[in-house]
Amino acid sequence: MYLIVGLGNPGRQYEATRHNMGFDVIDKLVEEYNVPQSGVKFNAMYGKGRIEGQPVILMKPLSYMNLSGGPVRDMANYFKIDPETEMIVIYDDIDLEPGQLRIRKKGSAGGHNGIKHIIQQLGTQTFVRIKVGVGAKPKGWDLADHVLGRFGSNERKLVEEAQERACKAVEMILADSVDAAMNQFNKKMENV
Repeated sequence: MYLIVGLGNPGRQYEATRHNMGFDVIDKLVEEYNVPQSGVKFNAMYGKGRIEGQPVILMKPLSYMNLSGGPVRDMANYFKIDPETEMIVIYDDIDLEPGQLRIRKKGSAGGHNGIKHIIQQLGTQTFVRIKVGVGAKPKGWDLADHVLGRFGSNERKLVEEAQERACKAVEMILADSVDAAMNQFNKKMENV
């Protein structure tokens, strides 16, 4: 069984913001695969279903981004998930242009507080992540204002396409391998 985690912040004021990229991709997977909502457990919304024949848990921590690690740890422990081999975390990345994807098998938090907390709580940096580009903060802007802001109309199409590609990347990881997904989706998109 795979635990697929999308990071974001709960509440209407955060919907469709850059920082909620992980939530948005999970919502697309739920819709595409008709994954029923199982309720709330360990301060996270979750649903159980199948993607590419694999049993999955789709999860959105409700603890706010910077405290994502507790719910992820508790859910992984409860369902006996090995984070190093059976978990995928999807989140926003300001170091990638809007529309770009980057898949990694392990690594540091790279300044992302949600990932930093997950690493602290799990005690490992080895877990698959799908980073979805949201663009760098404009010069002079506060980082929080940038990541909690919404995309402009010129970026929206790129971001929606990236969310679709992130879903396809999850499918490829489950059906084939992380390496296959990295080869397919880590290429720089020409139209971005």
